[in-house]
Amino acid sequence: MSSAFLRLKRILELEAKQGWRNRAVIGGIRAMSERWLHDAGAEAAPAGLVAAVVSLMEQYDAATQEARPAIAERILRVLAGEEVVAAEPMPVAPDAETDKLALDGVDELPGEDAATPRSKAANDWGQETADEADEADDATMSYAADIPPPDPTHVARERLRRQQPRTKRRPDDLQASPTIMSGVGRSTAEQLARLGITTMLDLLWHLPHRHEDYTTMRTVSQLLPGEQVTLIANIWDVRDRKVGINRQLVQAILADGTGTLHATWWNKYVRNQLTVGSTMRFSGKVGLYMGQKTLDNPVFEELDDEMVATGRLAPVYPLTEGLSQKRIRAFTRQALDEFVGLLEDPLPPALREQYGLIDLATALEQMHFPDDADQLAAASRRLAFEEFFYLQLGVLQRRHEIQAQTAPAIEVDASLLERFRARLPFALTGAQERVLGEIVQDLRRALPMTRLVQGDVGSGKTAVAAAAMWGVANHGLQSALIAPTQILAEQHHRGISRMLAELTRPDGEPVRVALLTGRVTGAEREDALAGLREGAVDIVVGTTALIQEHVTFANLGFVVVDEQHRFGVEQRGALRSQGELQPHLLVMSATPIPRSLALTLYGDLDLSLIDEMPPGRTPVVTRLFRPGERERLYRFLRREVAEGRQAFIVYPLVEESDKLDVGAATEAYEQLRTTVLPDLRIALLHGRMSGAEKDEVMSCFAAGEYDVLVSTSVIEVGIDVPNASLILIEDAERFGLAQLHQLRGRVGRGQHKSYCALISKATGADAEERLRALEATDSGFVLAEKDLELRGPGDFLGTRQSGLPTLRMARLSDLTTLTIAREAAQQFFAQAPDLAQYPRLAEQVQKFWRGHGDVS
Repeated sequence: MSSAFLRLKRILELEAKQGWRNRAVIGGIRAMSERWLHDAGAEAAPAGLVAAVVSLMEQYDAATQEARPAIAERILRVLAGEEVVAAEPMPVAPDAETDKLALDGVDELPGEDAATPRSKAANDWGQETADEADEADDATMSYAADIPPPDPTHVARERLRRQQPRTKRRPDDLQASPTIMSGVGRSTAEQLARLGITTMLDLLWHLPHRHEDYTTMRTVSQLLPGEQVTLIANIWDVRDRKVGINRQLVQAILADGTGTLHATWWNKYVRNQLTVGSTMRFSGKVGLYMGQKTLDNPVFEELDDEMVATGRLAPVYPLTEGLSQKRIRAFTRQALDEFVGLLEDPLPPALREQYGLIDLATALEQMHFPDDADQLAAASRRLAFEEFFYLQLGVLQRRHEIQAQTAPAIEVDASLLERFRARLPFALTGAQERVLGEIVQDLRRALPMTRLVQGDVGSGKTAVAAAAMWGVANHGLQSALIAPTQILAEQHHRGISRMLAELTRPDGEPVRVALLTGRVTGAEREDALAGLREGAVDIVVGTTALIQEHVTFANLGFVVVDEQHRFGVEQRGALRSQGELQPHLLVMSATPIPRSLALTLYGDLDLSLIDEMPPGRTPVVTRLFRPGERERLYRFLRREVAEGRQAFIVYPLVEESDKLDVGAATEAYEQLRTTVLPDLRIALLHGRMSGAEKDEVMSCFAAGEYDVLVSTSVIEVGIDVPNASLILIEDAERFGLAQLHQLRGRVGRGQHKSYCALISKATGADAEERLRALEATDSGFVLAEKDLELRGPGDFLGTRQSGLPTLRMARLSDLTTLTIAREAAQQFFAQAPDLAQYPRLAEQVQKFWRGHGDVS
């Protein structure tokens, strides 16, 4: 039996499973008949048999559910050659006379009854002379010209929707609950609230995170390996399959009448969302396995008939349990129809015209339901520009406010710096000297310093900060260094104390360096607090404990914030505003950020780079491995431990599902501890542990009490273990380059040769390119630029750590829009720094930054 025959047989078998509902293929059996006719003909099937089967397929499509089994049985008998069926002739278009009679309301054709000779009937059905055919053509063309074709169903539905009378809405209704709309009751309102939608304005701004392109739908037969595609297919079969002790995958057979393909998911819970016989939309990358087309982990959703019919770009929204894409689209459509016209555009018309931006109402309409790709791009550009514009105006306002304040002018004498250098066991690099000079220049001015210093792990940022704090102490002012974790604060305290140990102030007293964290309690804490209050403490190193209200300074002149992106801006602002004079601010970050990005995120900060590593530092050897090589790596780990070294094994942290992360680390820890490395001392560290628990584990590991630390990415910042020489990073493709570089920086901090093993099962070209880039360079700045190019800027800050306003539409990798918005903000701010002429714009900037305090 030919492949076309077999495919039709399988479809009929699926019809039987589904109760003969004519849903085994998209559009029903008749919809596939044309394709099947082509395929069967290409396989040289007998023309009479093919015509007979097509005729039966059309009968099946038109038949009732009860009559279809018998027709299907006849199709199978014809395919098997057990029955011969005469194909019914297909009538051609009726002649002009028939058209005329039909238009006049005549129901029966003239001269047609049971006794009519065949030649007469044939003539009535269009076998005319050439002249008669020409007349018929002319009449048909005339008729077609007079009467337009009917609208497609979806067009008629849209026209009727727009003709429906609407409730007159007022601007105040934008703040009303969604229950103001028809079809939204209390239960639905609760579901919407889980998405953060509590007002009509929220619903208008509940933007799709992507659009599915129904304009370029593909069939299975058209798919090519390597393509990223979207198709509509029927689920023929779904099966579970075990692939390990605790791993399970889900496989499904998908078909659309032109062929089949296999889909695979590595999430066993997908099984509950797939129903045999249902028709869904699938999107993913086409593969090929043993000659069979495949989709690996495709995303899928129920069909929206209107989106398919219109062949348009369909919005895909964030959802919650109980709400489908179809319902969200319907609510959004109603909200746009009734409420979007009430929005006042905060961008002045002259600004929109200057930069070619569409108005806000049009942008939201096209963002949700774009007419085409160009309109979607215009809407995205408008909304992205708006966010960048607000961001830059806020930055400029805050820099303006800072520059209007006064800071102590601190003259750091060159001889003081020379005394500091003489006590160091190493020489400062050229980059350190350059940045120290920039800081000294800032300290001399009566304007508050706002400087960001970037440098790789081990580049010597702390030494530069210590030199500046030494200079400030000699001026009779206090300095504070705030770190994101207790462990990191303790490391800084030890390091700065060592560097300043033999130095004395002008009065002959030694420089006093205090530690203030949550772990410092009792008399020690009271002594530190009193020293800060009375001025006896020159430098304090701590965590967020430093910005509590009961911590007061006698004369705070200099603040250093380590790991800028780990703090909310409110915390930095609280520390800076404690004194009458504003202290100078120095921000340090070991997370390299491309200059274009830094200018946007920290546009009010001057930028310094320590782009030179101290001599003698050995680069970490980095290699990419596949999961099958894990045993080899464990043997290498054992060898390192046998030589007295320690190791990290890191599992990915997934912000959207922290439970997955902790589960993976915990499960791996148990397996390593009991089965793989039972003779080694292994500890576990993850983000769901309390701060005290994490500090205890890290302190014990640093003290050499454990050989191996199994962890999530919480070790990215804040642990210094010079004895650690190996880090294994599992599922490395799930991290960004910047984060991988930080993790790699946990080793190679001592005198031992160190190694970083990236373990990845990813086969995609982008993932491979990122990981190979890490193999090729140890420069964080090179990797930061590469990460921005390949993956975007998310990894530099994380989704909740930047302290900046949430960006709905703007992408920090969109340097073109970012640059234009920055220029526009600078021009606008120069003309109207208080925005008094534009109250609506001023209100929006304030709302955008609300709760984010001091951006510095």
